[in-house]
This record gives sequence, structure tokens and C-alpha cells, in this order.
Amino acid sequence: MKYGIPVTNGMLDPHFGHCEDFALIDADMEKKTILSKQIVPSPGHQPGVLPGWLADQGATIVIAGGMGGRAVDLFAEQGISVIMGAPAIDPELVVLEHLKGNLASSGSACEEHSHEC
Repeated sequence: MKYGIPVTNGMLDPHFGHCEDFALIDADMEKKTILSKQIVPSPGHQPGVLPGWLADQGATIVIAGGMGGRAVDLFAEQGISVIMGAPAIDPELVVLEHLKGNLASSGSACEEHSHEC
């Protein structure tokens, strides 16, 4: 399983589309461990680009602070699950909390035209 986490300054960026980078984290669900982590620059915030780009990177789950409902739908079309409402902490800690079952989506979707997420 590969996670895509939006990051800025090494921490989960709550403003998904405006992050500097993405942490791509491979994890073992059974052992609940992180296998590898790679930081890659974001391709930028253009409508509809990030879901396809993260799918091309192999992401199967995105964990974010929040995002618009349309973005959630576009990720679903790519076969990527979205967990929202995550805190702005180290992306590895976010993944470990999800693997332990301690992080569930809060449904924190941003307004469709909001520039906050």
C-alpha cells in the first residue's frame, strides 16, 4: 500500500492543493510498518491534476487535512481512497496512526471553491 501525503516544511500540509511536496510512503498493512518514504515535489495546483499524478506515483491512499468534494471524487475515479481531517504532523506518524486504526476520515471537505484547502 502506498500513501500520498501533502507536506510543507516536513509536516502534513492542511492545505492539500497548496503543498510544496508529497511524501510517498510504502507501508506493510499486516506488519503495520513503513517500508520506505520518498519526498517528491508537487506538480502544482491545477484542477484535476493531482489525482492522476498521485495515481501515476502508485498512491492508493491519500491522507489530508481537507480538500474539496470534487477532488475526493476525482481520487475515487483513480481508485485512491481519501482520509481527511488529519493533523499537521510528521507524515510518517500520520501513516503509522492510520495503520494502527487510530485515524479515520472526519469528512473534513473544504468548500468546492474555497482556496483554503
